[in-house]
Amino acid sequence: MPAVVVLGAQWGDEGKGKATDQLGSRTDYVVKFNGGNNAGHTVVVGGEKYALHLLPSGILSPGVVPVIGNGVVIDLEVLFREIDALEARGVDTSRLLVSSAAHVIAPYNRTLDKVTERFLGSRRIGTTGRGIGPTYADKINRIGVRVQDLFDEKILRQKVEGALDQKNHLLVKVYNRRAITVDETVEELLRYADRVRPFVADTPLVLNQALDAGKTLVFEAGQATMLDIDHGTYPFVTSSSATAGGACTGSGVGPTRIDRVVAVAKAYTTRVGEGPFPTELDDADGEWLRQTGGEFGTTTGRPRRTGWYDAVVVRYAARVNGLTDLVLTKLDVLTGRDRIPVAVAYDVDGTRFDEMPFDQTDFHHAKPVYEYLDGWTEDISGAREFDDLPAAAQRYVLRLEEISGTRISSIGVGPGREATIVRHDLLA
Repeated sequence: MPAVVVLGAQWGDEGKGKATDQLGSRTDYVVKFNGGNNAGHTVVVGGEKYALHLLPSGILSPGVVPVIGNGVVIDLEVLFREIDALEARGVDTSRLLVSSAAHVIAPYNRTLDKVTERFLGSRRIGTTGRGIGPTYADKINRIGVRVQDLFDEKILRQKVEGALDQKNHLLVKVYNRRAITVDETVEELLRYADRVRPFVADTPLVLNQALDAGKTLVFEAGQATMLDIDHGTYPFVTSSSATAGGACTGSGVGPTRIDRVVAVAKAYTTRVGEGPFPTELDDADGEWLRQTGGEFGTTTGRPRRTGWYDAVVVRYAARVNGLTDLVLTKLDVLTGRDRIPVAVAYDVDGTRFDEMPFDQTDFHHAKPVYEYLDGWTEDISGAREFDDLPAAAQRYVLRLEEISGTRISSIGVGPGREATIVRHDLLA
């Protein structure tokens, strides 16, 4: 049985939650391997909408074991608020496993995230202010707090003291904020120790043993390719590895055990936060996409920036992730357009780029080279087979497949779990 990585091919919000949920109903484990509660997934099951921020989408599939891997950073308050909300709606969360090596978002990380972003002013990154970046920075600087530290107060206190020795100087002397005490931080973190303990496990061991036993695993990325710390539009990126390689480092499962890499892309493009966006629409078309597609953040509620489909970006995602399949979502949103532009290349000061410019300055100045495809007016939300789509919609999908670098195996025609056209079985 396969191990499948599911990730975003664009800047996030592509519908990874729905894709993972569909796979999750046929799999044994769903593993979140990066990010934190800075990303949100909306999943619709039986007409019920669920907004997930930290928990893996597999939490909604009975019998599936959802796993928060070591590559995730965890805000414990958010984790249990999310668990309580799902339990109140009758969702069983008792199967959840949490890596003992996952890092914890300490309260000082949230504070630093907010004040640093304000301090940057026009140079701001566009973070969600939830402490994600500072927590990953602590991890790399080897002063982070891990889940397992909650069970040894002496070690926890030592780590918090070491971190605050540095951070209080920054808060007080640079940002003119009050110092944070060790006692208040330790007290807040210990508040969750007993409750999180039953979920904590050696998840790399559990996952490798599951593969040995022939189980099916789905690895769920928290963000998307263009937000990857190495391969995204740096510095306007997240602080973790959201590409396929991150599935291995963020879970403890080796690359030779991954069978398939699936990326999710909208039939158009969106992004949140700051940074370059070649196909962005600052006009009525952009607002139409935003309103028709419901393009407002699951976690933040902020309006997403919108633009036409960018095949250069998706080809790049196919290359750096080694994609085997593409899931195309929100095709139904484009219904009603006479013509639909698709970016097939970039123009940078008179030079054509058919592939992603490797220079940040070139990408920042890239202008889309559009190809125009016929639109359709028929309602496609009830389509369940490819042949059910209008001829123009079929041509649109086939052209995107041709220029995106990988086969389109699934097409979303509505928000519900059932509103999907399957062309190739992702678990076959």
